[in-house]
Amino acid sequence: MNKIRVGIIGAGNISVMHTEGYKKLENVDIVAVCDLNEDKAKAYAKKYAIPHVFTDYKKMLQMKELDAVSVTTWNDGHAPISIAAMKAGKDVLCEKPLAMNAKDAQVMVDTAKETGQLLMVGFVRRFENNVKFIKEAIENDELGNIYYAKTGYVRKWGNPGGWFCDKKRSGGGPVIDLGVHVIDLIRYLTGKPEAVSVTASTFKQLGIKPYIKGMSKYNAVDYDPKKPYCDVEDAATALIKFDNGMTLNFETSWVLHTKDDNNYLMFYGDKAGVKMEPEIEFYKEHNQYFINQTPCIEQETNKFAEIFNKETAHFIDCVANGVPCLNPGEDGVAIMKILDAIYQSAEVGHEVKIKE
Repeated sequence: MNKIRVGIIGAGNISVMHTEGYKKLENVDIVAVCDLNEDKAKAYAKKYAIPHVFTDYKKMLQMKELDAVSVTTWNDGHAPISIAAMKAGKDVLCEKPLAMNAKDAQVMVDTAKETGQLLMVGFVRRFENNVKFIKEAIENDELGNIYYAKTGYVRKWGNPGGWFCDKKRSGGGPVIDLGVHVIDLIRYLTGKPEAVSVTASTFKQLGIKPYIKGMSKYNAVDYDPKKPYCDVEDAATALIKFDNGMTLNFETSWVLHTKDDNNYLMFYGDKAGVKMEPEIEFYKEHNQYFINQTPCIEQETNKFAEIFNKETAHFIDCVANGVPCLNPGEDGVAIMKILDAIYQSAEVGHEVKIKE
């Protein structure tokens, strides 16, 4: 069996999910890792028995014994590294967001077409069991015409700090970090309609709040509590309209004076409604009564790890066997157009039309 030889570019926290996913596949060898921090790259290579270490991704991409790469760097590295990789003849799994903006994302997709290489975007939540169930229900017309949706990825205290808070490297705050996931799910589950307009507000009021006690949270590797710098939004809300007539009400936050974290995703159709999180529940009519209905679905034991395992397995299946990609780069461009419009609308203070 010919093995797919994979490289990891960016040895941060999220890369671990990619690496551990690849390690579970018998037809994959991880042959190289690259990170700007040489000590970090060497430690990573030692931990996962990776033979080649680089600090310059361009040198790594010169390896003939390399078929594909996962790009798991800061957001500002996604486009230039992925483009270079495809031009070097490597297939690419790029973490979300696909790029810092829609323009750069489109260049990535154009490069994939020109080179014939695969460009897959890391919309990992598409691999969840609940997502598969709701997608089947929508495709079977159980909800009817979906005219309204609501989604939110709200954290009470979850600003990671570090590079996440540096707009030059991240491109933004919770909109581009968390919102990208749920906005993509709304679009993916409803047949990928195109957004036509956005009215949004972003808020930069609370910052990192490093002094908070009694709670624990995730921090970026480069977070320095003595220098809690942050120049991105800490919350946002948007009204997004699509070309199929659906309207989406969206909110997100890293820090918000609210009771609890709240992740939700809901669809409203003329036949039924459905909530996806924390468990699926349908709202419909039966025998002239309104009913709430909960299906029996086995949930992932360790969802975060399992969906990344599914994502990396799918990427390798695309590379090795040519199966159609579930997360093509074009979908990343569509989401970046929406994110660009959210930030633009918040800046200008009114609705922004999204042009084709």
